[in-house]
Amino acid sequence: MFSAVKPETKPETRVVVTATRRLSAGMIRVHFLAEDLSAFEGSVCTDRFLRLEIPVGDGSTVCRTYTALEPSVAERTFAIDFVLHGDEGVAGRWAAHAGPGDVLTVRGPGGTYAPDPAADWHLLVGDESGLPAIRAALAALPADAVGYAVIEVPSAEHLQQVEAPAGVEVRWLDAQVDPPLATVVRELPWRLGRVHAFVHGEAEVTMQRIRPYLLHERGMPRGDLSISGYWRRGNTEDGFRTWKRSQAVDGQVAYAR
Repeated sequence: MFSAVKPETKPETRVVVTATRRLSAGMIRVHFLAEDLSAFEGSVCTDRFLRLEIPVGDGSTVCRTYTALEPSVAERTFAIDFVLHGDEGVAGRWAAHAGPGDVLTVRGPGGTYAPDPAADWHLLVGDESGLPAIRAALAALPADAVGYAVIEVPSAEHLQQVEAPAGVEVRWLDAQVDPPLATVVRELPWRLGRVHAFVHGEAEVTMQRIRPYLLHERGMPRGDLSISGYWRRGNTEDGFRTWKRSQAVDGQVAYAR
């Protein structure tokens, strides 16, 4: 298991956009070249994340948190997948208009999770906000890994291609027609042996619906479950940060990042 690594303890670095690519109707991948990526040396967390200083119209910046994909210390490159919300939000709007040469300041990485190769099976659950970290976890699994990856997207045009070991069933949920994410997780056939789980997405779905099922009904040890809310329906990111600081589960703040 991993102890939390906070990006605030890492140095800042300047990164430059080198390319962008649309992955779906609701997500764009931005590729970066960094001045220095040595802070990633030895990083094995698949939920490794960076604090990005996103410029806004008045010349100031706001901090947003995103999963860093495929970091290469030697080449000083990495990518970030941004969820797009049209004209709403800050980071998605910036990413939708980003182009080669655009510059950001980032700090990190932080991270708390990587799939345990000693586990008998794996459970990866999330919505679009958790998809980048789920993608990284699937890529890190050994070829003989078994389990489930359940990913909810707003509609069929948000589906993407992801690579997974043959023994890991990847199930996409179209929120317009399929049962809710928490319902599908409950209906999964429960495998024998020790499960290692990563569950991240909308806060009330993950923490109020899925977490009690896994911990109390299935009896998972807390140390085998990485779970948190990345956002909350009806809140901006700043509003969500204020709200999550007021929340506690079993005496601990449990809405991460």
